[in-house]
Amino acid sequence: MEEHGILGVRPRKQSAARIRGRRWLKRREIWLVALGIALHAVYMLSIFDIYFKSPIVHGMDPVSPRYTPPAKRLVLLVADGLRADKFFEPDSDGNYRAPFLRSVIRGQGRWGVSHARPPTESRPGHVAIIAGFYEDPSAVTKGWKANPVEFDSVFNKSRHIFSYGSPDIVPIFCKALPHSTWKSYPHEFEDFATDASFLDEWSFDQFKSIVNRSKEDPKLKQLFHQDQNVIFLHLLGCDSNGHAHRPFSPIYLNNVKVVDRIAEGVYNLLENYFNDSQTAYIFTADHGMSDKGSHGDGHWSNTDTPLVVWGAGVKNPKPASNNNPNHGERFVDEHDMHDTPTPDDWGLSDIERVDVNQADIAPLMSTLLGLPCPVNSVGSLPLDYIDFNKGNEVEAVLANAKQILNQFLRKSQMKQASSFRFKPYEPLAHYTSILDDIESLISKGDYENAMKLSQNLRSLGLDGLHYFQTYDWFMLMTVIVLGYFGWMLCLILHVLQSYTSLPGKILKKEEAVFTREHSSKVYLCGSFIMALIFIVLYLEHSPPLYHAYFAMTVFLWTNIFSEHRFLRAIWKYFLQTIESRHIIELSATCIASIIILELLVRSFTERIIYTWCFLIVGVVSSLFLYKSIPWKSGIPIFLWLACWFLSVFTLMPAEIPDNTVLVSISGLIIVAIGGFSRYLDKHTKDNKYWQYLVNRYSKPKLPFLFHLQALLVGLSSVLVYLSTSHRTEKRELLALHQVMNWSIAGLSMVLPLFSATDLLSRLTSIFLGFAPPFLLLSIGYEAVFYGALGLALFGWISFENALLYVNKPNKSLTSFEAENGNIILEEGDRCLQLSDMRIPVVFLVFFNIAFFGTGNFASIASFEISSVYRFITIFSPFLMAALLIFKLFIPFMLVICAFSAITKLVKVPRSGCYFLVILCSDVMTIHFFFLVKNTGSWMEIGNSISHFGIVSAQVVFVLLLFALTNVYTKDIQTRSTDQVSRKTM
Repeated sequence: MEEHGILGVRPRKQSAARIRGRRWLKRREIWLVALGIALHAVYMLSIFDIYFKSPIVHGMDPVSPRYTPPAKRLVLLVADGLRADKFFEPDSDGNYRAPFLRSVIRGQGRWGVSHARPPTESRPGHVAIIAGFYEDPSAVTKGWKANPVEFDSVFNKSRHIFSYGSPDIVPIFCKALPHSTWKSYPHEFEDFATDASFLDEWSFDQFKSIVNRSKEDPKLKQLFHQDQNVIFLHLLGCDSNGHAHRPFSPIYLNNVKVVDRIAEGVYNLLENYFNDSQTAYIFTADHGMSDKGSHGDGHWSNTDTPLVVWGAGVKNPKPASNNNPNHGERFVDEHDMHDTPTPDDWGLSDIERVDVNQADIAPLMSTLLGLPCPVNSVGSLPLDYIDFNKGNEVEAVLANAKQILNQFLRKSQMKQASSFRFKPYEPLAHYTSILDDIESLISKGDYENAMKLSQNLRSLGLDGLHYFQTYDWFMLMTVIVLGYFGWMLCLILHVLQSYTSLPGKILKKEEAVFTREHSSKVYLCGSFIMALIFIVLYLEHSPPLYHAYFAMTVFLWTNIFSEHRFLRAIWKYFLQTIESRHIIELSATCIASIIILELLVRSFTERIIYTWCFLIVGVVSSLFLYKSIPWKSGIPIFLWLACWFLSVFTLMPAEIPDNTVLVSISGLIIVAIGGFSRYLDKHTKDNKYWQYLVNRYSKPKLPFLFHLQALLVGLSSVLVYLSTSHRTEKRELLALHQVMNWSIAGLSMVLPLFSATDLLSRLTSIFLGFAPPFLLLSIGYEAVFYGALGLALFGWISFENALLYVNKPNKSLTSFEAENGNIILEEGDRCLQLSDMRIPVVFLVFFNIAFFGTGNFASIASFEISSVYRFITIFSPFLMAALLIFKLFIPFMLVICAFSAITKLVKVPRSGCYFLVILCSDVMTIHFFFLVKNTGSWMEIGNSISHFGIVSAQVVFVLLLFALTNVYTKDIQTRSTDQVSRKTM
């Protein structure tokens, strides 16, 4: 009869007890896989509750300042993408690029560097400047394209806002405001092929036009003469020119001169218009620009931006002193350039420099205009910029502190209302007395101590905000980690009970496998605990996912404790029979496995680890076999060369360069590898070193199969060259080429089903069968990688084959059942042993190098859409994505086919090895869970999420590929040990 296991179909004649055992195991494993899928799906969502909750809260009252504002209006000029060094340094002729703003720095204002926090992108940078808080991490749910939660800003509080600039920035802050006059240019204006400085001129011209129009329009003039107006010009030119031409280019550097002229033009225009010296001006940038024309990360070239402030309410320049006003300041960009002095070539070493965090600009603007700080701001007012008397300075800082304190109190109130057992932030438990002390000191005129208390209150408020932002972190992370450990322990118990000899050794067979003690008390206790937790979570108004996290964790541990009898028996057996040798073997296996898995975690960011891994493994494995198998067998030297060949590819760039000739040559390499394997298959049937891999009685269903497959590989190589050349010249894909490409790819994948069923023949046919579609989807060195991966996998199989020869098993497989006491294994399989742990660990190494050998799987940007142009050129996103994903799947399928063949070769249960693979994978998952980032560049945050998601999804991903490859591997036959023993005799 046929028994359908979860990972394949295998025809066997079985006893009634074995049939019952296999049915029970099938049901148990279906339940276990379903549980694993649900668990990983739920726990993957946990990172959004832990790391990506929005810090923004609503319901706070604004804090009105208690001083007379020095400015009636404020001008904010933001030069998008302008890095500080290019703004301050001179050009090649020794002339400074921003003469007007330098004259402001030396004559009438203050200057410094504004430190942006990653991600250094336009939207979060402008939000920090205008609203006073940094990137909302929950924006990941919007694909980083928008702030998902409404927020307050300086523009909201203003009497009227006039704004001109980019359509990607201006509407974010002005579109929903009724008290706004704004305009943005069309997206079509943003052309990287031109000098984008004209965009800055457009913004200035629009503003100049409305100012001139107001001279003849009484209503518009009245609007302009209101107090607390804000004028915002967004100058995109530097950003566009930096991307297109790099920040060292003449076009970018000339754009710095353009924005300086615009700043001068705005200043002269408004001073002549109002003639009241009550306008404040702020010039800055949202982020810088790296040398390669990009931004986003925390490099100083992206985080350091210029800041120049002058006008009403702003201090005059001050000579530099040895006492750095920023001493002890902690900047949000956290790079190593903070302590370096002002570069000499800036020519400003004699003028005091005052650096700020980017979010500090929002309270600075509010203070100058006498507006309440934005209620969501976390910025600290930079006192060194404002020209206030001591009393007003204290009032301004106190208003800033109260605004932050209000956020803290609102978060505290919300958490207390939904917490069954609330833990307040102790340092602010008596905040009212601190406020009373400050007011008392102000009334007495003790401004110095009042300032110290106000600044301390502000710092405590910021710490308190962080406390409540991370209030549930410890609880959630504990529950998730306990859940992962519970899941891993369930897997270990399942493997021990179903695939090892332990049940037969420590318990009676029937009780251990089929009639496990009914642990009703354990389940009743687990149900009671779960109900109690649900009640508490309900009273705390916790999100539904919180219930799911706890339910999954409690359920897993309830199942573990229900196996208390088996666990006690294992412990008793361990104490009575274990020897020091066994302890050393167990410890060494665990330590080695964890070290390898941790290296795999590190390899997601450092691919060179695979290079060192295969260089070392090539030498060590060859020397290991050298003592038992002579070099003349060819296995040690082959293993060495195959590992070293594969080690080259993780030194290659993740972005694969086009090389059509290399792809075509790769076809010849693949045919040569297939020919070498066929030679071994034909001429080593009686070779004792290869005896487990070949079967002289196995014949292909098509006698000319190898030649046909080699022909298809050769044709695909030719078509790679012809299709690419013709498309490049004619800019179109010939219908003939397209039909041939599809036909060859489809036919080649069917042919392995007609190959001989011995291990070597079938794997060679699979390798040749997937080569044509992979070649047709390749653009560069990844085609050679396919051949190198095939050689390395064959090296792995050869190593396992050599171990079989070295161990020389002399017992028939049927004796294993009686010896191990396990009656639910597939007929012919043996029980898993500790040494078999190498198989899932090595599998994960190959599986992960298949992820990263052809690029960076975690970043789809490292894969070229041109890979699919030999099949389709008309834009079809779903078909193109399917082809691209299929290309990525092919190396994985090779790895899993080799893995399945090895389980048949060494006679171990594939299902048991699958669960060990998931166990090892979840060791990596826990590590990646702690590596998820909610700060840094969008790429860093996104990659940390994708790494965690990729490893979490392996429970489904590997299972799916097992099912697909089972079509090719289910018929593989290997020579049994008793056949080999008889032949040897």
